[in-house]
Amino acid sequence: MDIRNIAIIAHVDHGKTTLVDKMLRQAGAFRENQVVEERVMDSNPLERERGITILAKNTSVHWKDTKINIVDTPGHADFGGEVERILRMVDGVLLVVDAFDGPMPQTRFVLRKALALGRTPIVVINKIDRPGADPLRVHDEVLDLFIELEADDAQLDAPVVYASAREGIATLDLDVPPVDLGPLFDTIVSRVPPPPSEKAGTFQMLVSTIDHSPYLGRLAIGRIERGTVKVGDAIALLKFGQERSIQSRVTKLYIYEGLQRAEVESASAGEVVSLAGLEGVDIGDTLTDVEVQDRLEGIAVEEPTISVDFVVNNSPFAGKEGKFVTSRQLRERLYRELERNVALRVEDTDATDTWSVSGRGELHLSILMETMRREGYEFQVSRPRVITKIGADGERQEPYEELMIDVPEDYMGAVIEKLGPRRAEMLEMKNPGQGMVRLLYKIPARGLFGYRSEFLTDTRGTGIIHHRFLEYGPWAGPIAGRSRGTLVSMEGGTVIAFALANLQERATLFVSPGDPVYEGMIVGENSRPGDMDVNPTKEKKLTNMRSKSSDENVSLEPPRELTLEGALEYIEEDELIEVTPKAIRLRKRMLSSIDRKKLSRDAKRERERASL
Repeated sequence: MDIRNIAIIAHVDHGKTTLVDKMLRQAGAFRENQVVEERVMDSNPLERERGITILAKNTSVHWKDTKINIVDTPGHADFGGEVERILRMVDGVLLVVDAFDGPMPQTRFVLRKALALGRTPIVVINKIDRPGADPLRVHDEVLDLFIELEADDAQLDAPVVYASAREGIATLDLDVPPVDLGPLFDTIVSRVPPPPSEKAGTFQMLVSTIDHSPYLGRLAIGRIERGTVKVGDAIALLKFGQERSIQSRVTKLYIYEGLQRAEVESASAGEVVSLAGLEGVDIGDTLTDVEVQDRLEGIAVEEPTISVDFVVNNSPFAGKEGKFVTSRQLRERLYRELERNVALRVEDTDATDTWSVSGRGELHLSILMETMRREGYEFQVSRPRVITKIGADGERQEPYEELMIDVPEDYMGAVIEKLGPRRAEMLEMKNPGQGMVRLLYKIPARGLFGYRSEFLTDTRGTGIIHHRFLEYGPWAGPIAGRSRGTLVSMEGGTVIAFALANLQERATLFVSPGDPVYEGMIVGENSRPGDMDVNPTKEKKLTNMRSKSSDENVSLEPPRELTLEGALEYIEEDELIEVTPKAIRLRKRMLSSIDRKKLSRDAKRERERASL
């Protein structure tokens, strides 16, 4: 059977997963009466809740006499590590671009990777039925991007398919009314080259991703580069970065049929397979014949740019809400995450209860935290910090991000004003019409900490913000942090509505009546700079005197909902996030107000001494 291996790559929310949905339906992957959810490839609960793809997933469809293996990849820049390794096991890519937005930061990132590896691109201009869509303008912008990224002549000649993934239609010519996705399937079969099919040689395969089965253990997934593998074969596992090999035996062998794994006895070069029985296999390892041990080039993944500290929970509420709370359990879980999350780094620190965890961005790290808290883990997290390095000239360098903002013209001034103190440098300003302005900035990664919530407030929720890692550049100097202080509880107990009524006039609250609090926990945001110690557990003094106005109902505004991303952006160096299966709380590192005052006094003296 003919085989084609393709990956679907695009910026977040440009319609990759919806397109895969319709491809599966039209290629007959489901029964006629089968009930299938929308965005069926987003099987992870977090993906369904957030409407984004986090993990790359394999599926396949049959079109005429050809089997098409499809990999759906994430669109968010923080999960670029998933895209980088998936591109090694495909021969072509479908580059999906929104017919209104055009190429966005992540479009540039994933396309650069695909072109560098020599993959054959097919451009899919999606959402041609969207109001304001301009597919011809977007076609020109995509062509400019190909030229800018130095595509070769064959890649510049990429076919363009105009589609509406939601409607399940595609056409090669805008003057021809589309009927179904047939033109897209035919383009894939005719333009994407078949995989290497050296079936006569010895077995060789690069592990591109890892899955886990509760019954079979770790499953190594990748494309067979050469030869044939059978169940029961002895194979050599060549670890990435190590000389010696480990001998293993294939106990189960699977290929992908629709959304299911189908068990087979053998598979040959070109097929995407899943192998069981390989103890200790990791992404980037090479599987070969025992006699001929040829190593394939490993998968190079870009380095992380942001790190946080994971700390064992030591708050007064420690152990009350989580199942896994000890340092041993937390350390084991963090190191286990490295098995499948190739862009993550975990390091031990001098403290036995603290680990430094580095990732691509705040979303990358917060997805790990959310997953762990749903599994029953309880821990604390520090403020994110950028990972610096020393350049060739001996100067300190920090990561810079490419920031793209779409904002209504009315709010453009407020956005430009706020980005100035954050050391952002404007690269481009476009006004494509429709009342929206597109701003392109180069900004230190530090400058984005805490900006998203400010941006949503300044644009009344109408602006769109995207960013991706750009490069390392010179240290930009000090950047102002949070402009407002916090309300810190000076007592432990239960929050009382009477106490909050007096506090809400001068603050934004994070807690509701009935919530438990402890000394040192942050219960709200002060309207002015500087922290303020308050007592949210203060009750109304009761007397035997009664008056008409004394028992009025207390009217409270709803508290601000804390999300992990919002909390990571919000906290300062002297604060921590307490993450448990039931709650996300903010706290001071030093819980006692007396200790905090002593520390503040000592720091002030040090500054005075240094100035003399």
